[in-house]
Amino acid sequence: MKGYIAALDQGTTSSRAILFDAGGRAVASAQYEFPQIYPSPGWVEQDATVLLDSQMRALTVAMHKAGAAAEDLVAIGIANQRETAIVWDRVTGKPIFHAIVWQCRRTAEACEQIASAWGEVIRAKTGLNVDAYFSASKVAWLLDHVPGARERAERGELAFGTVDSWLIWNLTGGKVHATDYTNASRTMLFNIHTRQWDAELCRIFRVPVCMLPQVYPSGASFGVTDRACLGAAVPICAAAGDQQASLFGHLCLDEGQVKNTYGTGCFLLMNTGKKPVCSAHGLLTTLAASFGEPAYAMEGSVFVAGAALQWLRDGLGVLVNSAESEELARSVSDCGGVAFVPAFVGLGAPYWDAECRGMISGITRGTTRAHIVRAALESIALQTADVVRAMERDCGAPITRICADGGASANGFLMQFQADILGVPVERAATTETTALGAACLAGLYSGFYRDVSSVDACSSDGAAVYLPQKDDRWRAEKMQAWHLALNRARYRAD
Repeated sequence: MKGYIAALDQGTTSSRAILFDAGGRAVASAQYEFPQIYPSPGWVEQDATVLLDSQMRALTVAMHKAGAAAEDLVAIGIANQRETAIVWDRVTGKPIFHAIVWQCRRTAEACEQIASAWGEVIRAKTGLNVDAYFSASKVAWLLDHVPGARERAERGELAFGTVDSWLIWNLTGGKVHATDYTNASRTMLFNIHTRQWDAELCRIFRVPVCMLPQVYPSGASFGVTDRACLGAAVPICAAAGDQQASLFGHLCLDEGQVKNTYGTGCFLLMNTGKKPVCSAHGLLTTLAASFGEPAYAMEGSVFVAGAALQWLRDGLGVLVNSAESEELARSVSDCGGVAFVPAFVGLGAPYWDAECRGMISGITRGTTRAHIVRAALESIALQTADVVRAMERDCGAPITRICADGGASANGFLMQFQADILGVPVERAATTETTALGAACLAGLYSGFYRDVSSVDACSSDGAAVYLPQKDDRWRAEKMQAWHLALNRARYRAD
């Protein structure tokens, strides 16, 4: 069968487009970074128009590389950074303010006040802890701080969406305002049991219901592209939050299967089947990508993972590029007593400490950049280990294997250290692009381009790299003890 599925993988720091053929093989791709905006400590924004331009440029260049015209695209699937909030004018299509990124902590104080009054109600309906991480408080902030925005929203003049909705709106020429279950479940406005926007939650966060998009399963019809956009009417057949798309791309479709994405942050998801599982250890309950019949997942989110290496590169100039980190980490036998807690925007699961900030400790005159880089890489695996242990306590059973993907999973040192600290095999997918693959599979299956997942060669485990643990329990206990000591130092606040 001729033709391609175009996967738009819109991430926190870059936009990527990959064209997949009838066998599910990536035939062309393009990727472009776009700037982050930091107006105040702990605040993170993006220019939504620049984000859109970077995504459209990536798609155009990927099509050019493949020699494909718009008519050659069978369908488009979207995977996106979640929780980032965008509000735009329904007539002009222009954002009323920068996008407020999922990492942004500007609404942390407001969330604490809401949690004290409504925390249990919100968690019961959404599966989420009340936190600035999610979209609802960001939308409320925009309506309160952009002059006239609240009145305009109540009159139905403004639309809110996560990044998938923003892309769909623009791809369809403003004809479709929609999202999917996975993205809706991260807003703190969506009841994951009824799978509908919840009027009580909207009242709590003071978000007019008329702003919200229509919600569909991840594999569904999200309209067609406007001819002025691509030159042809291409069906948009899938949308999913990036982490749920990755879970699908790993084919973790059965209860108990686990994947971890090593990207800007780390996101560990376990498929829990057709029923939501409530965590008692700081994890989240969320909807998984699916067709029609809903599926659920348990998730632990680490806010800063690969972003720590990006900071070492861009903020301190310690790295020339992220790929250099593996060589530097291997050049020293250990961290030399250095501990790196990358809590730049607080701590996510299982701690949910919004006030914690980053810390590098244990520095001596003998400390080199190699020690700091190694400590940064180890911190990614150590944060993941805390999430894994919390998930095991919730499930009452050990996790025996982890599927890995994401840009930082290409780092062999990190993958081996992760296997060592957990004491279980870590299997890195043959392609690190499982997020895009998941979006492509969803779109290809819904459109009929793929018969079933067995026909998608890229979903095969052939070529996967497996890292087996090489350390003993005593070593693991000592490393975790040192890590938790560093965490406690970073979290300490004198009253």
